[in-house]
Amino acid sequence: GGFSLPAGWCRITIILTKILALSLGGALAVGGPAAPSPLHPAYTATPVPTAPVEERKTDFALPCYPAVGFHPITGTNRLNLTLSPLLYRGLFRLNGRFEPVGELCREYAVSEDGLVWTFRLTSAFFSDGSPLTAKEAAASLNTARKSQRYRERLADISKVLEEEGAIVVTLSRANGALPALLDVPIVKETDDPNRPLGTGIYYLRDEGDKLFLQARAGAVTPLETIDLRPVAASDDLIYAFDAGEIALVDTDLTSTNALGYSGRFETTDYATTALVYVGCNTRSGVCKDPLVRQAVARVADREGMTKRLLAGHAVAAALPIHPAAAEYDGEAAAELRYNKEEAAGLLTEAGWSLGEEGLARGRQQLTIKFLVNQDNTIKMKMAEELSSELEELGCAVTLERLPWDDYAAALKKGDFDLYLGEVVLTADFDPKVLLDGALNYGGFADKETDRLLELYRAAAGEERKQAAAELWERFVQVVPIIPLCFKNGSLLTQWGRVSGAAPTQRDVFAGLENWRLAIS
Repeated sequence: GGFSLPAGWCRITIILTKILALSLGGALAVGGPAAPSPLHPAYTATPVPTAPVEERKTDFALPCYPAVGFHPITGTNRLNLTLSPLLYRGLFRLNGRFEPVGELCREYAVSEDGLVWTFRLTSAFFSDGSPLTAKEAAASLNTARKSQRYRERLADISKVLEEEGAIVVTLSRANGALPALLDVPIVKETDDPNRPLGTGIYYLRDEGDKLFLQARAGAVTPLETIDLRPVAASDDLIYAFDAGEIALVDTDLTSTNALGYSGRFETTDYATTALVYVGCNTRSGVCKDPLVRQAVARVADREGMTKRLLAGHAVAAALPIHPAAAEYDGEAAAELRYNKEEAAGLLTEAGWSLGEEGLARGRQQLTIKFLVNQDNTIKMKMAEELSSELEELGCAVTLERLPWDDYAAALKKGDFDLYLGEVVLTADFDPKVLLDGALNYGGFADKETDRLLELYRAAAGEERKQAAAELWERFVQVVPIIPLCFKNGSLLTQWGRVSGAAPTQRDVFAGLENWRLAIS
């Protein structure tokens, strides 16, 4: 859950995207003169009261790391955060298409200027039997705004208040897709800062030195109890899974430090907001010309790379938004499809002629300096394949495979024509960080793109789809970056143990009530 420069494969993971939090309620107008719109209904989650439950032990166990605690907002341990959706719920949850579905939010309203949102809560209970209140919800969001995990995502929130039983969130700039950022867990703090209470279908229980999850009374789940198996290191996790001591693990099979699981297991992939892309130097060099950038975009065999190099654990994408999202524009994406003839034509249009020594314009040869971080084998293979495609067109490509520190320094200095990067976007798919933010290493600047980006960000519903179409149309013309694919996450389960799993990026246990388990 940390932040890093997003230009190197997984090392460049800015966790804009695992961070979501905001909530509001009612028809109050706070911090702005605009009157709120009528309330929008949100799916009402069924409250799960607390009651004694007879314990039933099973051999279905999950890994955890108890030493660092289980706080879902301030915690950073991946194993424990994977358990969070079982213990805690947010105002909203995201489905597999990155659409927000109401959980603890009953309804909400938005002011006309899009800056003030109010959210009213459904009836729900914490695991100690106390009712959920707007006070706890507002406090959780304010904790998230200061946390390492969520603060970047929630940077546009100027304040969160509890007023008249509602949560009122005021933004510094409008965001019509704010609910997609509000799956932040809502907690009730206790004397133990590592174990706040939640409203999830399970709660933590201790039995001597043993830790397990206990189902709440009335919860629809295939298991009343789930044992937690402590692990202390990566090797310990691998051994526990390979030996069948734990039933599942959540991993990124394409990452720099992908763990080497063995044995017989099944893999269920799920969509993520982790974008792999090629960054372009738009300030200087040959890629300053948008025609050259358009040409480079068309030599990327996205479909082929996802199959050959990422073993299908990714989805090809020519735009900085996942193809599963409602605002993805297939027609605009098709304009940047793999087509080397079109790429050659664009280079000719830009004034480059193919001679015996390659493409040249007068005495200038078309040379490209392409940077890639050497720490990931898959990343280097992708860069090598792109370089080969460009060389076949007559470009002189120098591919520099650099260790992380050198790679990051070169990006900051702008010492490149192209670079291979990765970033985890937020679930509202706001590309500002790449086009006009901290990751704009290529120095892209375009007032029309900025204008369309703000319209897209502020719009909601059908208006957002139209605003997205206009933004992507401009994107295809100026090509500030070259998207390649969105990586998948992978849920690994012991062979034959689990069926019916439908994980999502935020919740690998999504639809747990529909799981069918083989328990020995």
